[in-house]
Amino acid sequence: MSDFGTPPVIPQEFQQYNSYEIDPQWQRKFSIIWASVLAGAVFFSIPHLARSIRSNRAFTGIFGVRERYPGMEYIPIVDEKRESLNVAPATAATTKRSRTIQRLEGVLSMVGSVLLWSAPGLGVNLGQIILLVAYAVTLVICIVKDAVLVENANRAGFMAIAQLPIVFLFATKNSIVSLLLGPGNGYERLNFIHRWSGRGMFLGAVLHGSLWINNHLVWNIQIIGSQKETSGVAALALLCIIVLTTARPMRMYFYQVFFWIHVLAFVAFFITVCYHTIYAPPWIFPPLAFYGFDMLLRLFKYRIKDATLTPVNKDMTLIRIPHCDAGWEAGQHVRLRVFFSGRVFESHPLSIMNASTPTSCLTGSNRGGIILGARVRGDWTRALNVYATSERAAILSASSTKTDSDDEIIINPDVPIQVMIDGPYGGSSVDLGRYESVLLIAGGSGATFTLGLLDDIVGRCVRLERSRGERTRRIEFAWCVKSFGCIEWFAPMLADIARTVEGVEGLDLHISVYVTCLCNPDAVPMIPNMDVSVYRPSVKESLKQLITPPSSSSSSTLEEVMGKVIDPESGVPPSISTKLPWIPLGGGVAVCAAGPEGLTREASNAVASVSLTRGVELGSVGLHTEVYSM
Repeated sequence: MSDFGTPPVIPQEFQQYNSYEIDPQWQRKFSIIWASVLAGAVFFSIPHLARSIRSNRAFTGIFGVRERYPGMEYIPIVDEKRESLNVAPATAATTKRSRTIQRLEGVLSMVGSVLLWSAPGLGVNLGQIILLVAYAVTLVICIVKDAVLVENANRAGFMAIAQLPIVFLFATKNSIVSLLLGPGNGYERLNFIHRWSGRGMFLGAVLHGSLWINNHLVWNIQIIGSQKETSGVAALALLCIIVLTTARPMRMYFYQVFFWIHVLAFVAFFITVCYHTIYAPPWIFPPLAFYGFDMLLRLFKYRIKDATLTPVNKDMTLIRIPHCDAGWEAGQHVRLRVFFSGRVFESHPLSIMNASTPTSCLTGSNRGGIILGARVRGDWTRALNVYATSERAAILSASSTKTDSDDEIIINPDVPIQVMIDGPYGGSSVDLGRYESVLLIAGGSGATFTLGLLDDIVGRCVRLERSRGERTRRIEFAWCVKSFGCIEWFAPMLADIARTVEGVEGLDLHISVYVTCLCNPDAVPMIPNMDVSVYRPSVKESLKQLITPPSSSSSSTLEEVMGKVIDPESGVPPSISTKLPWIPLGGGVAVCAAGPEGLTREASNAVASVSLTRGVELGSVGLHTEVYSM
């Protein structure tokens, strides 16, 4: 055979664009980029994860809650006369860690505080915005770089399905990412990536579909007919349904409809996109693996338990699940199904508002197991409260024939019920025991989160006698409510915790309740070291007061206001610094805020401002927020 030499090389400008060879390369580049960023985040989280492992906080509840029956648990021996109890920090902050480490933590806190800034209406802070902008820029570059989208829109379609692993990795309740990032980085804190990557996927799909439809119209090609075109239009329509039904009003008022549309539409999308292109299945296997891992861990976490309902009033219902004293920690939440009135298919997240039995300061019926609080807001919580109230009335009616000796027992009976638990999930990213000063601030039902943290840190310092080296010395618990009647929701628990701290050297607690409505002021319970103020506080001002030494002229203010209702119109409200004994700065400050988005945003901005100006002086400023909204 004759040798005709090497074939001629076609000039670049005359080569035909082969999307099936070039576009998958951009898929791989995009995947390498986001996987590298994720690996970097995990790497920088190693110190946090290591500290959590040492304190036994890491991987808590990975296999669900566990039971401890009477006689199984260890309960520390505590002197009944708590007034004489003398518990002081093992060592002062300045001697426990070197000044160099202290200053380094302060510098890191100051630098990182810039990323905490948040603007109204966005739902994300500056750090998250930077991450999302980088994601969007990377995605756009991968879609348009060296692509001829008008003539061949395949690149946009390839990049749409390349985002499926991200969408599912950050959507599942039990994500491997949450485990690697350490406590406090649950699905609820990573879900913003799921939402925005889903929108990025929708952008790619719309760009791909609209350009192909336009080409078909220009060249007079039938759009619906062949399998490829028909399945492509169907897949795009399913994505449109998924995105439209994720609007906030839909999630707020029709959550169950949103949930089932979300699940069923994605199953249908997977099927149709596999019919649409043979390049889809390799990108569907990872999401199926992530979802399978999530379902496997959920099987370990599901529990059906006996529980009791307590309607505190028409606005709050307490759910007590006895014996469940292990496999969770204060600040986590469970997804709860209550078997009543045919509503067994509804699952709702509720925060655990107490610490486990060995640690908890609570007494009586509040001691032991898990306590949850469901504030009446939507139809499910309202139906639960109505059911508990009516069942209590039925129990009282049935018990009316009992003797007088039983009257005390049946005054406020609890309502027995069965529940299904899925969890625990989430938790605080801040270990309060590492900070000398703590500010816990909540709005409304957000107190279910901060109350659990308060019970835990006080119990660790007093009942467990700082066995983990806790350094906490001052705690300010602030709670914003609409009316005085709301205080009775958790008054017995707050009273138990406050009495635990009384007479303890080295730990001081002050409780501030802020009421915005002058309704029933006689409903204020007597709780040690608590005062009630009729105004809405500023989180930034509260934080500044906590870290500002009191003036000499205000030294007597504490005795004058303790336990009273304070009206700011009658005078200037006393500073927090006058309500708690002053300690030198440098041991760190922790801020945990829970409630409406406005409150948590205000807390984030307050911490950002204080850390930026006084981060080195304070040692470090830790922040954790929990948003109570859909």
